[in-house]
Amino acid sequence: MAELENKVQDLSLKEKEVEKKDVPLGPDGKPLSKKALKKLEKEREKEKKRKEREAREAAERAQREANEVDYAKDFYGVLPLNNSSKREGKVYTNISDISAAKDGEKVLIRARVYTSRLQGNKMCFFALRQKFSTVQGLVVVNKETISKQMVKFCGSIPLETIILVEGIVKKSPELIKSTTVQDVEIQISSVFVVSSVKKQLPFLVEDAARSEQQIKASEESAKEGDSKFVRVLLDTRLDNRVLDLRTPTNQAIFQIQAGICRAFRDYLLNSKFTEIHTPKMTGASSEGGSNVFSIKYFNSTGYLSQSPQLYKQMLIAADFDRVFEIGPVFRAEESNTYRHMTEFTGLDLEMAFDEHYHEVMGFIENLFLHIFRVLKTEYSEQVAIVRRQYPSEDFLIPDQAPLRFHFKEAIALLKGAGYRQQLEPGKEIPKEDEFRYVKDPDFEDLSTPEERVLGAIIREKHNTDFYVIDKYPASARPFYTMPDPEDPRYSNSYDFFMKGQEIMSGAQRIHDPELLVERMNALGVDPNGLKDYIDAFRLGCVPHAGGGIGLERVLMFYLNLPNIRLASAFPRDPKRLLP
Repeated sequence: MAELENKVQDLSLKEKEVEKKDVPLGPDGKPLSKKALKKLEKEREKEKKRKEREAREAAERAQREANEVDYAKDFYGVLPLNNSSKREGKVYTNISDISAAKDGEKVLIRARVYTSRLQGNKMCFFALRQKFSTVQGLVVVNKETISKQMVKFCGSIPLETIILVEGIVKKSPELIKSTTVQDVEIQISSVFVVSSVKKQLPFLVEDAARSEQQIKASEESAKEGDSKFVRVLLDTRLDNRVLDLRTPTNQAIFQIQAGICRAFRDYLLNSKFTEIHTPKMTGASSEGGSNVFSIKYFNSTGYLSQSPQLYKQMLIAADFDRVFEIGPVFRAEESNTYRHMTEFTGLDLEMAFDEHYHEVMGFIENLFLHIFRVLKTEYSEQVAIVRRQYPSEDFLIPDQAPLRFHFKEAIALLKGAGYRQQLEPGKEIPKEDEFRYVKDPDFEDLSTPEERVLGAIIREKHNTDFYVIDKYPASARPFYTMPDPEDPRYSNSYDFFMKGQEIMSGAQRIHDPELLVERMNALGVDPNGLKDYIDAFRLGCVPHAGGGIGLERVLMFYLNLPNIRLASAFPRDPKRLLP
């Protein structure tokens, strides 16, 4: 019995402890008085009733809106799938054509939703985008054509959705700095979804369009808790390339790329060249080296073409005289640098000359000057757009002929700057200075760091970013390069440079079959594997020269892009074969 009474007392004490713990404490840490507890209870009841009232009002408001006649229902929604069932003859307006001169005009625009901002339940702002042009659109509730339901619908449209809007161009009282069209906005009267985004975006196009300077500025100025601009990394861009290519910068980059190809083609066609299309699958290496992609070709082995070089020369032997091609080039180089890819676009040309290969070199110099002038005069808007994200100085070109340097002269400039020093056996050289030393200062090919240094020297001394180096050492050139008749240690070959980076390699080609076989044997290239090529010259061939230009490199260096992959729509490198 005593044991039972003790248990009851223990339970009673525990209950009192629980009650004591449940009593709210005041600022002094002591339990509240009965009067304070009563006041607290009233406040809690009041708060509960407030929340119930707000919930009830929200439900009633939603019910009223649901029951309310939507007088704007014919002015927004989702369009049916366009399966080309009819034509209505509507006239569409390009954003790039809109300006204050169109004030008061009605326009019909199909564009992507670049940004959107819902302001309350009566107003929605859009930034509409076509390529690299953007304009502000505004949807505001009125009593006739735009309802709250319509504004709510506009605010729910996912970014990057394609919409069809109709509205009135209205001059803006102040510049709209967030869009390219800054002096007007579109007062929208109808909004219809043409094609909606059906998956979560991996990043915003707006974020992918920001410059590194803008991102760093936001990181430096952001206070604790503030949001910062998002940096979209290169791999993320390339993994989602379709979305990345929508940025205004990329739209501009690839218009400029198309402009380079157009200027190249037009100049050559006007100079009586014939455009050719050579095989991209071959039975032998076109350069005589090992950097080739082998392919299974039925029951034999083939290769992806390293260049159209051999076929260009065979067409010269076929009396075409002047030929060019724009096409893919494949190099199986395990190089993961900022300026190498395993597939790039080659702008190749080959032409017969009368007396000296400098006739061809001078022609190519004028070709490049033509391309640069076209870019400067016809693509200035696109260049300015790219520079907003990737800042750069103007590309400097000479007024007339570009500078030419003999390889000896280029070496002398490097030596004067402390480069091209003799590498002495057994001498300890600081690691940071290793690139200053070479085994053969006079005849070793230029390295990438040396090319950059040389470019900086020439820019400072001669105020140009475009120049040519002639007479490369024969040991640094392919087997089909003509030796220099005055000093066979050199060759009749040349490289063209932009900002200290090589963008074209060319030379006079050997058109004599005996000399060609001699050079092949000297360099360890098997003549038997290139019998058809050699036989072309046994049928007689005029002297000729030419070169191969890397399209992406020209684009990269002209725009000062940080990586060559940004100059290719879908780049290929040792680690990337998709998308």
